[in-house]
Amino acid sequence: MSIELETSDIRTQTFRKTLGRLDIILLSVAAIISIDTVAQIAAGGGAQAFTWTLVIGITFLFPYALVVAELGSTFHGEGGPFVWVRLAYGKLASAISTMFYWVTNPLWMGGSLVFIAALTWDTYISPLKPGSFGDYAFKLIFIWVAIATAIIGLQYGKHIVAVGGILKVALLVVFVVTVGLYAMKYGVHGYAAGDFSPTMGGFLAVTPVILFAVVGFEAPNGAAEEMRNPQKDVPKAVASSGIISILCYLVPIFAILAVLPASKVQGASGLLDAFKEVFKVYGPAAGPLMWIAAVVFIFVVLTQASAWMIASDRVQAAAAADGVFFRYFGKFSDRLGTPVRMNLLSGIVATVFCVAATMLLDGSTSAVFTVVLTVAISTLLLSYLVIFPTVIALRRKFPEVQRPFRIPGGNVGLWICTVVIYAWVVLGSWVAVFPGTIEQVLGIDYGFHDIWGVDRGTFELFTVGTLVVIAALAIIGYLWERSRRGTRATDELDAAEFAAMVGD
Repeated sequence: MSIELETSDIRTQTFRKTLGRLDIILLSVAAIISIDTVAQIAAGGGAQAFTWTLVIGITFLFPYALVVAELGSTFHGEGGPFVWVRLAYGKLASAISTMFYWVTNPLWMGGSLVFIAALTWDTYISPLKPGSFGDYAFKLIFIWVAIATAIIGLQYGKHIVAVGGILKVALLVVFVVTVGLYAMKYGVHGYAAGDFSPTMGGFLAVTPVILFAVVGFEAPNGAAEEMRNPQKDVPKAVASSGIISILCYLVPIFAILAVLPASKVQGASGLLDAFKEVFKVYGPAAGPLMWIAAVVFIFVVLTQASAWMIASDRVQAAAAADGVFFRYFGKFSDRLGTPVRMNLLSGIVATVFCVAATMLLDGSTSAVFTVVLTVAISTLLLSYLVIFPTVIALRRKFPEVQRPFRIPGGNVGLWICTVVIYAWVVLGSWVAVFPGTIEQVLGIDYGFHDIWGVDRGTFELFTVGTLVVIAALAIIGYLWERSRRGTRATDELDAAEFAAMVGD
């Protein structure tokens, strides 16, 4: 068998088979459970946040898991989501979707995660004045330790990320148990049962945050050719990590909302604030335990960043190696087996964004910068607008490829799962990029300037501008490599090479 397909030598490169089923589960848990968003979801939606998290868990997370289980177990070339879009829609579509998928993560790490970690250090461990030498040092060390974890080789980095995933679940378990002790000692002071009733306003307020928080099933497939047995392991790992992840959102969110006073839920930093409140039950031991919880929280956030760097850098590196981005960044180290150049680029982007954020967030430009950051990290949702439909396109394009796992229900099940998760992502993307518009149509009060600190015109200018710049960078990389080749040359793949890419 031979298949005409544009490709590069990445498809003939030998990768170390490093990831077993447990490794995939822990890498997924590290990526999917965004511990920094647990309290942020609770704060943003109030008691309804639990209700909408449950709804999204059932109607989005479940069909999303089925889609990734089929794609990831069947088309398991290195680069995961890039491979799926590349096979389904060609190079240009994969160039844009992959850029949106990748760029989210260094911007998220440099513009959000590192600030949460620094705030935690300053609040619970040792004073760290914003903008001081120590503040910059802490943030840069955080970024480059996360990058180093991605560089050192998956056979080593996976253990660091795995420890982070285990500690993340353990930290949430400790929190939930302590909330129970707090409730028995001090009583229940949170929302009443009726407050959990869903409303459209609450739905629109939390949907993008919840969707951003729960995505990531496909992340381990960035290293698909480094899996020992993706055909069998991916579906089972997706199922296991999905159950763990939804419980790690639902149970802590419910505990926060049902037990703690509403004034104790304060957004991104609110989880540790909630820890501080409930740790009162431990008396004199509360201080040392809080210090330990803060250290663990910082490490967990660090490994959360590392997990996404490991995954998304491989996705973008695979795109570069196949000639849809600058090929310089498509090189995988022979010694380490990692895309070192791509890892370093992520570190540089995160560093620049971190320094800019540190300088701008305290000034008059802080509102504009917050808008840019919010839109930049919403690009992950936008990338799924291209990634999710590939499961249908690839069923049609490669019907002869053996699928170790198929979405149940035949074509009807396939279409239902895809349409449902696509609708969720369309909604989440629209609300993130054009907030307040649906509320306006429905007659729901939305104080735009109070929420964002800028007027709608300024918001949309920077929103659309940010997205255009990201898309333009993807197109420039694609056109640059196309011009270097002169023509869109195709390489003929033999059966073994095609099997490495699509699992035939």
